[in-house]
Amino acid sequence: MAGFLRRLLARLGWARAEGDRRRLGALGERHAAGFLRAAGYRILAKNLRGTHGEIDILCEAPDERTIVVVEVKTRRAGGRLPPEASVHARKLATLKALMRSVVASNGWQDRPRRIDVVAVDIPERGSPVIRHFVGVGA
Repeated sequence: MAGFLRRLLARLGWARAEGDRRRLGALGERHAAGFLRAAGYRILAKNLRGTHGEIDILCEAPDERTIVVVEVKTRRAGGRLPPEASVHARKLATLKALMRSVVASNGWQDRPRRIDVVAVDIPERGSPVIRHFVGVGA
């Protein structure tokens, strides 16, 4: 069924839009990772898949103790809503489940942890605008 749907969407011209969206998301994740590194975070993993979904960036905070699950949201600048507006309660619940799984599998139960959001606006020209929201869910 998924193959049929993919072919149908390609016929309707949606395949290119999906590819563009993925490229934009990957670009936003690269900018977010660079921003976090510059702020003193240590990147532990990117695009970490679990049974509940995917963690965009898993890192250790500058305090060298706190484990941070980072959700990256990217949009082209000038949209109606900022990228961070798309992080809703259901997404936070998924991120919390992923956090529990990562913490348990790595023996990090005694370490502080949190969920952050990094929003990236990509303008037509110039540098991206990056906003870091610390501790949106734990």
